[in-house]
Amino acid sequence: MRYLINKSTNPYFNLALDEYALKHINIDEDFFFLWQNEPSVIIGKNQNTLEEINQGFIEKNNIKVARRVSGGGAVYHDFGNLNFTFIINVDDPGEVNYKKYVQPIIDALMEMGVKAEASGRNDILIQGLKISGNAQRMANKKLMHHGTLLYDVNIENLVQALHVTEDKYISKGVKSVRSRVTNIKEHLPDSTDIFDFYNSLHFFLSNRGKDKEIVLSEKEIAKIEFEAMNRFATWDWIYGESPDFNFVNKKRFKGGNLEIKAEIGHGHIQSIHFSTDFLGLTDVKGIEAKLMNIRFHRSDIDHLLNDYDLKVYFGDITKEDILSLMFD
Repeated sequence: MRYLINKSTNPYFNLALDEYALKHINIDEDFFFLWQNEPSVIIGKNQNTLEEINQGFIEKNNIKVARRVSGGGAVYHDFGNLNFTFIINVDDPGEVNYKKYVQPIIDALMEMGVKAEASGRNDILIQGLKISGNAQRMANKKLMHHGTLLYDVNIENLVQALHVTEDKYISKGVKSVRSRVTNIKEHLPDSTDIFDFYNSLHFFLSNRGKDKEIVLSEKEIAKIEFEAMNRFATWDWIYGESPDFNFVNKKRFKGGNLEIKAEIGHGHIQSIHFSTDFLGLTDVKGIEAKLMNIRFHRSDIDHLLNDYDLKVYFGDITKEDILSLMFD
């Protein structure tokens, strides 16, 4: 296949490139590109972002959060992860079969001495352990098929970044299925690094180096960068596009028990209720009313709560207690 060279590690640019390649690179041949992201969690199009991520861990470790245009579950990326995108001409949507499109990856791995197999709806496994999740999107008789390849990912960060408290969020979004995973590196000779892996995979997919590169113009790159900044990197896309959901969480703090129930729509608070045995002097309904229609986002709620003497509303329960109950 022909190919693009993409050296960006910015997840917002890379996801914008995925969509641009699908909708605007009009060539007759199928093509592919390989790419990496700096540490990021990538949410599926139809997922509730807050339900899929460990917000506290992500903020502490400067992990980016992004939403892609394809479906499927949330995935963690870092520099030990290699991603692939295929853009394939498809006349009949009924012909689309994910196993058909991951076969080149499986064949490439086999040539490297690694036996892998397609499994389930969208996975590639080695010895029963997941190394790749895949997703697809169609437009204009073209299919974008993209997937992850866990080469030498930090598994501990992967687990921590995607972990959330059970039953904290109740939504109509698509939940990720957690799977046992393995790194491809563990199944290759010790001297093989991710650059060797990239070169071997690229060589195989490009018809052993015989097919030609597709070079984007500066104007095309500028369009992708515009979409990356003004859409893919925005709160409205990453969080506001989440399906409506109900939030419920409770905890006992030093100052008393606190339970928060909220209804969230388009990323904004539609209703919220605090209930507890705290010893406040003023009814919390005033704060509940002020929280209506603001973004369900730590910084926005933090900023609003700064305007109040919370002790008269919540007794010894602090602002940090409230924010941790919502977002940690």
